[in-house]
Amino acid sequence: MLNPIYLDYHSTTPVDRRLLDVIYDSMIDNFGNPSSIDHLWGDRTLNVIKKAKQQIADLINCQAQEIIFTSGATESINTVIQGLTPPHHFIISPLEHKAVIDTCQAMVKRGLGKITWLKVDKKGRIDLEYLEKICTQGASLLCVMAANNEIGNIYPIQEIGKIAQTYHIPFLCDGSQAVGKIPLNFQDWGITFLTISGHKLYAPKGIGALIVKQGYHLQPLIYGGGHQNGLRSGTLNVSGIVALGEACYLRQLEMVEDERAIALKRNHLQSILQSQIPSLIINGDIHNRLAGNLHISIPHVPNSAMIARIRDKIAISTGSACTTQTLAPSHVLRAINLEDELIESALRIGIGKFTTHEEIEKSATILIDAVNQILSLFAI
Repeated sequence: MLNPIYLDYHSTTPVDRRLLDVIYDSMIDNFGNPSSIDHLWGDRTLNVIKKAKQQIADLINCQAQEIIFTSGATESINTVIQGLTPPHHFIISPLEHKAVIDTCQAMVKRGLGKITWLKVDKKGRIDLEYLEKICTQGASLLCVMAANNEIGNIYPIQEIGKIAQTYHIPFLCDGSQAVGKIPLNFQDWGITFLTISGHKLYAPKGIGALIVKQGYHLQPLIYGGGHQNGLRSGTLNVSGIVALGEACYLRQLEMVEDERAIALKRNHLQSILQSQIPSLIINGDIHNRLAGNLHISIPHVPNSAMIARIRDKIAISTGSACTTQTLAPSHVLRAINLEDELIESALRIGIGKFTTHEEIEKSATILIDAVNQILSLFAI
């Protein structure tokens, strides 16, 4: 196919073309350094940074001064976990992004703390009673993502935040997959630290934000100049920041309608696949998942064989884009005790704002044909 279909929106999203004007302006016209306080170029750029902060704040209900710009969620997560004063006791969901798990484990290896793992069921749902029981013992940080990047589960962040507040435990919520797709309320939900990644909500790659509740202090990872309240030094990525702000503004306007339409497309694709592939299994919590997420396993159909047949026609994945360079099975699917055969046949489909109905229909045909080809080889 000359124009392969893109269904990997959990990995990254295309940039919304409506952002190009603000990106262009920040590069060509208002290109000043916002830290240059001695002339109008700096003033103008500082004003567009302030506007972007307010656009982000309006989407997630935080204070503009609580926003720190980073390169993305991975840096934001590292800033929190490495910026806390040791010793550490981390309470972590085993379904967290590798940026959370690997960073916490690195701190433990340095002798700076320990990890307590939360319990999850086969649908990837968190045992909230166990979470509260563990929190009664105290901890330095609770880490639970708002939505999972593989199986798409949406977690009860408001309830989890209330538990964290009750036991005075700082709460790090990875909002990478959730911000701009589902409502999040930083101010009222007991969240202490929230991460945002621009390229998950139709902004460019390389820009993100960390929201730090007022009154909390972190040691910086990057020194030099004392920018952003001393937490993250370095000249600001102005074009990325204004694009992130504009993307958040557009998500606030269009999120509800867009996600409703995306869910209809996902459900249509799911229905077609189920009707033609009776053995198909849907992984995760189908009652609480992202609108664009369809995570499936097809017994007797290895995902490697599927990808080999469709990779030039449809972009889907066998796991997280952040760990696809490794051959190890998904830690998420391992944590929910998915059988080995189902892990080896797992496929993640991500549908987004720009996915068309025609692409859904074509994708269904391509996927079904590939499954039938593979099953015929094994005479199943």
